[in-house]
Amino acid sequence: MEIKRNGSQASVKGPADWFTGTVRIDPLFQAPAPARVQGAAVTFEPGARTAWHTHPFGQTLIVTSGFGWVQRWGGQIEEIRPGDVVWFAPGEKHWHGATATTAMTHIAVQEQLDGKVVDWMEQVSDEQYRG
Repeated sequence: MEIKRNGSQASVKGPADWFTGTVRIDPLFQAPAPARVQGAAVTFEPGARTAWHTHPFGQTLIVTSGFGWVQRWGGQIEEIRPGDVVWFAPGEKHWHGATATTAMTHIAVQEQLDGKVVDWMEQVSDEQYRG
């Protein structure tokens, strides 16, 4: 058994290569091998969002606060609120983030394939973000 105490893991700023706007990532867990799952709480300030990306084994988002948007490639922008759970299938190109006026926090859970949990792609343009 292992307990990660609240505040024992440093928050990090979301890198500009992967995010637009102000994003804070709070690591929650990374299970040791042979397990592959890891999770983090991610907070997006208003207007902040991820770049387009995919996950080799998919991704689950659990919205904990605020109001956000998610979109899969070729789909419509969908609203997400606290208590909503979003599943992106393996390889499904998508983005997620806050709305233009409201911050949003979610817990992101994904699994590693050969040590990799995400494939980052191009930034979401302002035009795409506005829908």
